[in-house]
Amino acid sequence: MVIKKFIVGNMNEAMIKMKQELGKDAVILSQRKIRRPGFKGLFAKKVFEVTACVDNEAPKEEPSSKSFEALKRAMEFAKSNIERNEKVEESSKQFVKNENIKYKRDNFNDGEYILKEVKEMKDLVTSLATNISKNEPSEEKIKLQEFKEYLMDLDIDKSVMEKILEEIKEGEDRELKLKEILREMLNVDVPSNNGVMVLVGPTGVGKTTTIAKLAGKLSLVDKKKVGLITIDTYRIGAVEQLKTYGEIINIPFKVVMTPKEMDDALKSMSNCDVILVDTTGRSSKNIMQISELRSFIDKIEEKHVFLVISSITKSKDIEAILNGYSSLNYSSLIITKLDETSSYGSILSITNKSNKNISYITTGQSVPDDIKNPDQEELVRLILGEESVC
Repeated sequence: MVIKKFIVGNMNEAMIKMKQELGKDAVILSQRKIRRPGFKGLFAKKVFEVTACVDNEAPKEEPSSKSFEALKRAMEFAKSNIERNEKVEESSKQFVKNENIKYKRDNFNDGEYILKEVKEMKDLVTSLATNISKNEPSEEKIKLQEFKEYLMDLDIDKSVMEKILEEIKEGEDRELKLKEILREMLNVDVPSNNGVMVLVGPTGVGKTTTIAKLAGKLSLVDKKKVGLITIDTYRIGAVEQLKTYGEIINIPFKVVMTPKEMDDALKSMSNCDVILVDTTGRSSKNIMQISELRSFIDKIEEKHVFLVISSITKSKDIEAILNGYSSLNYSSLIITKLDETSSYGSILSITNKSNKNISYITTGQSVPDDIKNPDQEELVRLILGEESVC
């Protein structure tokens, strides 16, 4: 048995190559669409990988008497058709000749008749060519569609994708222009890391772990005097988790149960360079819970509020979270769980829809190592799939 793979543009091409190289008895074992890897490959047309085989020991068919009889009948039938067609053709020629003579005699001379026929044929050909041109997509349209598919593969939100496409002009190098647009859209900054830093966000995004990472980084690496406050008394184990971590790195820790207790907690840590406040995770759709959280935060006169949001958040939920927490006047973003996804288009959606700067990203569970200030070029490479966290 002979087995061979063919890389072809379509299945018709595959069938032709199979018959040419393996013979008419070849059969298809498998077929699949493939695309060349990398950025350039995504702009190339998809091709088929077809695996075919043929049994090279199959016996050759011998002509049978039935085949000769069938061939004889076919030849007789063809002969009778030829004779009949010759008679019809002769009659048609005579009819057309008579009609042409009559038409030319009644209307115009031979030269005018020929010119009219040529003009009608030319108009018909032009019309057909125009219709074909309209119906067939241009090369530029094909490339644009492939570029859209590439952006979708990067998990970029549809509304953000439309903004990107509006910025790219026809004929531009899309790869270079895309990187330029991403740099403009990705707003990053390095916070001062002084005063009161409040972390807010929905449940499950890793606020408490992020607080612990920040406390360790600021205390152990930056050598700042750090204080910890939590108002997250709803979640089981949240208070004990931060209390234990505060004891390990030897920083003061306070639990605030009511908005009135916030003033006393802040005063007790007035000698700290930075105070980190952990809050209860709330649903962005629950206005009452957000208002309750705001009553605590409003007790802090000078603060820097960070919205913590996960990079694995679904596109349709990002906007709801950003809008739901807008009443808390967050000024910066912390994007978490970059280690739990392989596509980072959500980062672009988060910063673009919020119009806020990204101050920190987290890249794992290790405390305090897996938190850092983002680098713009690194984020561009992550979104384009040129680099990954893990």
